Amino acid sequence: MSVPVMTVPGEPPASLSTAAVRAAGLRKTYGRGETAVEALGGRAGGGGAGVDVTFARGEFTAIMGPSGSGKSTLMHCLAGLDTATEGQVWLGGTELTSLRDDQLTTLRRQRIGFVFQSFNLLPVLDALENIVLPMQLGGQRPDRVWMDAVIARLGLRERLGHRPHELSGGQQQRVAIARALLPRPDVVFADEPTGNLDSRSGAEVLGLLRSSVKETGQTVVMVTHDPTAAAYADRVVLLADGRLAGELVAPTAESVLDALAGLGA
Repeated sequence: MSVPVMTVPGEPPASLSTAAVRAAGLRKTYGRGETAVEALGGRAGGGGAGVDVTFARGEFTAIMGPSGSGKSTLMHCLAGLDTATEGQVWLGGTELTSLRDDQLTTLRRQRIGFVFQSFNLLPVLDALENIVLPMQLGGQRPDRVWMDAVIARLGLRERLGHRPHELSGGQQQRVAIARALLPRPDVVFADEPTGNLDSRSGAEVLGLLRSSVKETGQTVVMVTHDPTAAAYADRVVLLADGRLAGELVAPTAESVLDALAGLGA
């Protein structure tokens, strides 16, 4: 049975006081002239209202859509990894689109956590050194009580002295999650976090992200192509052709599959 997709309205669904990240009129175009690629929000300077979307604090949201729909581009713009062609992005009350590159670097280090498909661990460092490295680079000292709690929750206590090549894929991704959670960021962005994992390890990683939302109020925004992964989220935001195409609340793998089928994915 087909599950209806609820259209995302033009106004953000959450108030500013509960918004972890929000975007207004967001567009991203690569290239110029005839070779320009409108990756997000339609044509710059016109041709649509751009992307308006809000992600509430303490919520686990998945971003999904067909290949080339703009989901990774949206995440990169929301996280300050890429600059928007038009529009604005706010992290809490801070407008990212008005910051200089050095200010963005500091903000990403202190207020945003990242979990990538490829883990991005330094092979010459052990697990503990990889976990604390970003904070050390920013001249910060980890909260030892919080660090111990994160390490215990992720089941890494016996693996801290091991280098990445001595860890399984699931263990490496746990190290990456610990690294992302350690600074207590406003938002954790996860880009296909289970893409390099087997189904069992992937389920463990998704369960850990889910528990970080439920137990600590962490905000997680995840790009995924996997309906089973998306079912761990509170909400799924759907994109098609660089535009918002709807959303699902309390998704299941089946409802996500039906919604994607409706988008031609």
